[in-house]
Amino acid sequence: MRVWKKATGALKDKNSIWVAKFSRKGPFRNPDLETVIIKATSHDEHSIDCKNVQRAFKWLHTSPLYLKPLVWALSIRMQKTKSWVVALKGLMLIHGVFCCDLPVVQRMGRLPFDFSNFSDAHLAPAKAWGFNAFVRAYFAYLDQRSAFVSSEVKKQKNKEGEVEGTLMEELEKLQKLQAMIDMLLQIKPRNTDMNVGLVLEAMDCVIVEVFDVYSKFCKKIATVLLRIYDVGGKLEASMGLKVLQKASVQRDELSEYFEFCRVIGVLNASQCPKIERIPEEDIRDLERIISGASAKKSNNGVVDGNEEEKAIVVRDFSASSIIESEKGLITVITHQWEVFDDDILVDVRGNNKVCNGVIGTTTTNPFEESYSLVPYVPHVAHNQVLPDLISL
Repeated sequence: MRVWKKATGALKDKNSIWVAKFSRKGPFRNPDLETVIIKATSHDEHSIDCKNVQRAFKWLHTSPLYLKPLVWALSIRMQKTKSWVVALKGLMLIHGVFCCDLPVVQRMGRLPFDFSNFSDAHLAPAKAWGFNAFVRAYFAYLDQRSAFVSSEVKKQKNKEGEVEGTLMEELEKLQKLQAMIDMLLQIKPRNTDMNVGLVLEAMDCVIVEVFDVYSKFCKKIATVLLRIYDVGGKLEASMGLKVLQKASVQRDELSEYFEFCRVIGVLNASQCPKIERIPEEDIRDLERIISGASAKKSNNGVVDGNEEEKAIVVRDFSASSIIESEKGLITVITHQWEVFDDDILVDVRGNNKVCNGVIGTTTTNPFEESYSLVPYVPHVAHNQVLPDLISL
């Protein structure tokens, strides 16, 4: 039965490739790119085809005009599939597209396909429910992530160069980040039968995303708290207190999630960071503001003198696949909030990006870029108006 299923999946892929190769080029269609996407999202459940995944990324990096045919081809394939394997590979591919950091991608908005009610048609219900739940949870997060990024880009455009939003906007952003963390924590295999290569590859991408989102939250909450202490508004303090209370709950949930990932082999002991508890002093200060007492730290809004003079703890986690430098994972704890070095950014492919002149290392991640660039098609004009992806 397993051999028959494998042969059927391979036949479907070959059929789709044959149809793609003979399709006519147009604004939405590129036969060569469609072929790459079909191969990258094949029915092979052992692992994702990194070579063709990278080819899809190279097309996109060559020109943002290729995003429209890429998204069109991927959405058509995702809408037709009833296989958890193809669905999961498609989600991993679009996750990698989001991390290309191109303006046209950031404006994309909601995903052009819907897996909120996905159900695999090839497995028995008793076995399929875990894979269905995994695909649905992964889709829900990516859909929300794309919508969040798109809304933030629009807000920045409307501000016309303003560096910092209002305090309430920053607090709302913190709540959205916490909601995204909640959604990420739902993405996990639900039984031991799901600890297969493809699911673990997807979990590699998810755990990097968890670190990235939580890192952004920690850096932002430290700044927002100082602004609340400086302004001293009861409404802002009340909202900030709710954020801290939620963060305290999420701290335990994140610790459990990291331990779960360690058990299934996605992380090892040296890669599991210790997440600090919420400082009781921060909670008490907010409660004093809410009750009407002054809780300003000092003239410059800093606790006990200069905040920068507080101890900085550097933890070295060697052999890390999350955030690496030449000496291993860099974790910086400032004012008891755990954040990551601003000079190193990590995308879903596990690659460290260059930031402020610092060059990171690459890791063996499903999206590692190690393949040659696909030649650019000369007839595509760079000054062409970019398509509106919402219409897809």
